[in-house]
Amino acid sequence: MSVILGIDIGGSGIKGAPVDTRTGQLTAERHRIPTPAGARPDDVKEVVAELVRHFGHEGPVGVTFPGVVQHGKTLSAANVDDAWIGLDADALFTQATGRDVYLVNDADAAGIAEAQFGAARDVPGVAFVLTFGTGIGSALIHNGVLVPNTELGHLRLKGDKHAESWASDRARERDDLNWKNWAKRVSTYLQHLEHLFSPELFVIGGGVSKRAEKWQPHLQTARTKVVPAALLNDSGIVGAAMMAAGRHHGELTPEPS
Repeated sequence: MSVILGIDIGGSGIKGAPVDTRTGQLTAERHRIPTPAGARPDDVKEVVAELVRHFGHEGPVGVTFPGVVQHGKTLSAANVDDAWIGLDADALFTQATGRDVYLVNDADAAGIAEAQFGAARDVPGVAFVLTFGTGIGSALIHNGVLVPNTELGHLRLKGDKHAESWASDRARERDDLNWKNWAKRVSTYLQHLEHLFSPELFVIGGGVSKRAEKWQPHLQTARTKVVPAALLNDSGIVGAAMMAAGRHHGELTPEPS
């Protein structure tokens, strides 16, 4: 089975589409439902089940989560309800949908997709896929292999501030920043990552990826190339489907540990 349903849980919307995991292409138009206020587990599981019904999907399902995921359990909850902490979310979604559900960190899913089909493909050394939205998600890729659950959006910048509270897309909207001023904040964040990891490439994903012409000319790094995500904001959907396919068939991408 090569067509797997991928579902991407975000702070403002939950979107999904069936994906041909051999090519990384969506096989139907994606469908988006607003994230329920508070993003409580019981409310989110109903949206996931609704997306499965919408596509009439019978096989396994890959689902992203905006936090640390280990062995199907969600271990952090930066931008969702605290009830997710320690929850067996694989079991929650499997029961709600009647399908085999496999969970993965949202930025890790984007990283998997970009490393296989997108802007991070065949990049030697270290590459980062960074998703800018409600928060900042990070996927660390080394020679094409994911190092899971890095959560580098929580690095401290500007004193006691988390990077994502200062440089996410939500922070841009909250502080009414133009793209140039937002890019200055992102540049500070990228330069900090450069200092720590000396990457070969930054791939910028999330909702801002489709507006790269607004921010890309204003980003400044010491030496690292910066490009928008090739799969734009679909990378999470694609990566979730790829992870589910690999774990369901015991091949491709292994479960994060």
